[in-house]
Amino acid sequence: MRTEDVLAAIATGLWRWDNAAGLVTLDAEAARLFGLPAEPTVLSEAAMRARLHPVDWNETYGIIRLAVAEGTLAEAHVRVVGEDGQIIRTIRSRSKPLATEREYGEDYELVGTVQEIVHPHAGALTGRSPVAGDWRRSREAFLLDAGRALAEARSTAEVLRVAASLSMPGFSPDGLAVFGVEGERLTIIGHHGHEDGAEGPFTDMSVSTDYPAAEVVRTGRAIYLATPKEYQDRYSATWPLVKRFERRSWAFVPLVVAGRTMGAWMAAFKHPVTFTPDERSVLTTVARMLAQALARAEVTETERELSLGLQRSMMPTLGPDIPNMSVAARYVPTGGGLQVGGDWYDIIPLPGGNKVALVIGDVQGHDVRAAGLMGQLRIALRAYAAEGHRPDAVLSRASRFLHGMYEFSTAQGPTHPDQSDEGENSDYTVPRFATCLYMEVDPDSGTLDIARAGHPDPVIRSADGIALIRQTAGGLPLGIEADSDYPTTRVVLEPGDTLMLCTDGLIETGGHDMLSGWTRLRPVLENTTDTSLEKLADALVEAVHGPGSHYTTGPLADRREDDIALLLLSRHSSPARRPPRRTVLTISQAEPEQVADARRQLRDLLHDWTDEEQVDSAVLMLSEMATNVLVHTDGDAVLIAEAAGDRGNRRLRVEVADASDELPHRRRPGELASSGRGLLLMEMLADAWGVDPRGEGKSIWFEIYEENTAPLSPK
Repeated sequence: MRTEDVLAAIATGLWRWDNAAGLVTLDAEAARLFGLPAEPTVLSEAAMRARLHPVDWNETYGIIRLAVAEGTLAEAHVRVVGEDGQIIRTIRSRSKPLATEREYGEDYELVGTVQEIVHPHAGALTGRSPVAGDWRRSREAFLLDAGRALAEARSTAEVLRVAASLSMPGFSPDGLAVFGVEGERLTIIGHHGHEDGAEGPFTDMSVSTDYPAAEVVRTGRAIYLATPKEYQDRYSATWPLVKRFERRSWAFVPLVVAGRTMGAWMAAFKHPVTFTPDERSVLTTVARMLAQALARAEVTETERELSLGLQRSMMPTLGPDIPNMSVAARYVPTGGGLQVGGDWYDIIPLPGGNKVALVIGDVQGHDVRAAGLMGQLRIALRAYAAEGHRPDAVLSRASRFLHGMYEFSTAQGPTHPDQSDEGENSDYTVPRFATCLYMEVDPDSGTLDIARAGHPDPVIRSADGIALIRQTAGGLPLGIEADSDYPTTRVVLEPGDTLMLCTDGLIETGGHDMLSGWTRLRPVLENTTDTSLEKLADALVEAVHGPGSHYTTGPLADRREDDIALLLLSRHSSPARRPPRRTVLTISQAEPEQVADARRQLRDLLHDWTDEEQVDSAVLMLSEMATNVLVHTDGDAVLIAEAAGDRGNRRLRVEVADASDELPHRRRPGELASSGRGLLLMEMLADAWGVDPRGEGKSIWFEIYEENTAPLSPK
């Protein structure tokens, strides 16, 4: 008797589904079961789909795809419908996928049997009660939640924590392990539900070992072990190592990304699990999401390690201590993306003595190219400083160096493999500029010679805790012009004073502009009473990136975040002496607008003065003195303003010097006169004033005593 006759006698039909051709072949009994005439027939995939209930078709197709991926049997209960849409019967289908070679690659065929169920349970699946709607919704909600949680994980540790917290609907595992592959060895990336050290025997295992995870890595197919006996029969060599964990069922699922098996995921259960198609589908879906999350975490951690290594190699150490001074520095990359950009700082020992140079700068952009230009520019600045050039010459040469790089690249044409054809704008030949502040420090005298190329001005916090922006002369950012001049400003850092240099990221982060950003930072500088520069640096960064910064957003809400470079320099103070608060400024004949800068600096110097009218008087007298020098002489005016003493009992002395020997004289201006009132104002508003001749030129000065107290000492 033929096999077909035997199967027909027990109401079992044969069928073959060619996935590549889209054809389904049925024998006579199978055709009868599907509601067709009882004779062998060939149907298209669409015609076969029309014979099945739509819900069952979708479930069956998912089961078949899972069986193809795992190389297991596809088993399901399906309802057959007639042409009128009524259910005729329920049948059980069992099929085995067979790989087939095609011209375009590998495909599969399904070969199996169909058999009628005498007492059908519509929509039921083998090994389970009917798939309830609540369970289905719970499964979908679980997968959505698991996908979201794994997508948000940014490190391997976070991915493992999410995997350990997953609560699968109806069959949550009690033990988890994630295996990775390094060469020909199996490693454990992480585990959960086992005591520490339990992973010892499974660490550094060869992929050829008779162990389920190793076999999954070798074959790329999942392994389900529903009972301890099944585990012992298939993997007798490693069963003694597993027995002590007292689990009842195990699932080993491959972690596959882009067709590559990167490891295996083990889910172990203390209760028996039959691993129905639905359960296998959930486990496979979770494994797929877990593999993608681990791959993303690996890429993120690799990029982070690369960028941190690049950052460490480009950012200098602070080096040897500076005599009588302390230094602190910070570099904070912007959030997200590449963790290194164009901001930098440097401390350079100078030849001939104990002088050092402090440099801070910012190359335009936040990408690999900005980081590369920053490294080249930093090396160039170090080379020019080592040759003994003054600050203005160092910046002039650096600007010429940066400008020359683009002239050369443009003349040579495209050099980058991804660069566009001639005439198309390429980022590798578009000029970029850099802001920079170069400062030569003399630790013995505290003098700072500052040259500035488009960079924010330094800030000085005096010994009495008052922070002021120190206006300095400056030039164009580096690289804009081949020949640029960078005037030098000399500042004296008194004992107890602290100097802050920063890039614009510290000021403008959070949507702030220069004004509102400085308003946010000034209280931090003035209220941080700790003498440690390291704690002050942390406080400044915390004010920008800490929790409180989210409540102080600035007026420019769409401003992009930027890197931060911060450099602090403090001169050690003598506890017996409180140095005065001082500002020095040269007002050039060619730049009369600097008189306004002088007025602003004097107001900053006296911003906590008790009497506002005295401040207005001092600013008015300063304006008269400086303007007289510019109008009645041919030279520049040098302003020195100094406030000394304890708060509430201070003395302000303002001195304006010039190179002219002609002394001022008192005049009686008429009502309509536009000049001649300077000395009259000083007589009315100053507590003391005078004119001191010098060897070359003269000095006009006045003093104001806070709350009209007596002078601290005769001058």
